[in-house]
Amino acid sequence: MSNMREQLLAKTSGIRTTSSIKEDEVKRSNRTQTAPGLAGALAVAQLRVQELESTGAASQLSVSDIVPNPWQPRRVFNEAKLSELAESIREVGLMQPIVVRRADDIYQIVAGERRWRAHKMVGLEAIKAVVVECSDEDMAVLALVENVSRDDLSDYEVAMSMRQTEKEFPDRKRMAEALGMSRSGLYQFLSFENLPDFIRKDLDIQPRLLGGTAAQAIVAAVKKHGEDGVNAAMELWPLVVKGDMDQGKVAAAIKALATRRTTTNSASERSIDKFFSGKEHAGSITKDISGITVKIKAGVLTDAQETQIRELISQMFHAHPKAN
Repeated sequence: MSNMREQLLAKTSGIRTTSSIKEDEVKRSNRTQTAPGLAGALAVAQLRVQELESTGAASQLSVSDIVPNPWQPRRVFNEAKLSELAESIREVGLMQPIVVRRADDIYQIVAGERRWRAHKMVGLEAIKAVVVECSDEDMAVLALVENVSRDDLSDYEVAMSMRQTEKEFPDRKRMAEALGMSRSGLYQFLSFENLPDFIRKDLDIQPRLLGGTAAQAIVAAVKKHGEDGVNAAMELWPLVVKGDMDQGKVAAAIKALATRRTTTNSASERSIDKFFSGKEHAGSITKDISGITVKIKAGVLTDAQETQIRELISQMFHAHPKAN
């Protein structure tokens, strides 16, 4: 379990225990009821699935007419465990029907996506399913809460699902309550959204490259150092992808590299050269990002020297007439 989810469970699960949630609490409402704490929210989600499963008889549906829950956070499924399930279904059949809801001409999975994928793996054309009425909010919460406290789901997958789920709630406060977590805990997951695009593209392919705590630290480091932070992250991130840098050290490395470059750039952007007439300080030439400034002390130049300087500058920048 990731450190972030351990922290969330520690902060919230003691408010209400799983055993204190009664099944009739769920049945009093036609939508998902939630309890404070991830453990409580998970328990209520499981009771809600049981309630839905008991609402109707299972029927045979075409596997090709079924699609995953649009709010499903999981992007990577364990192929070995999926193969074991597929082999079990091949030998003894499906012991528990999946739960789906009708959406236009297709069915969306409410619970049981692994069983559906296992059917596809062994080439079965039909699957036992219970068709239920289920709101979008129910679908979103059930898909997310069921997965959020599991080890094999990455923080990034949870975070992306939260972003997709957010539109089903009037505000983030209600969303946090539905997921059984504090708003600060919710914002930790949502910090993934603020990562640079090149990091998120890699996370789409390898969601376990970065945990929530490290992601939040990287976002803060990049934001603090602006363009230098982005450039530092761009240089360091490939090391994480290759496994040559621990994700927990990236934020500190970004800060160090960006600070060093900022200091170097500031020094290189401004240079001052002094010149002398004998031992007397005569003036200086200053170069910075805005231009070059020449300062000469009054009384140092003779009239002839001043004329020479003016003629030199005139020759350097005089526009030559165009050739006919």
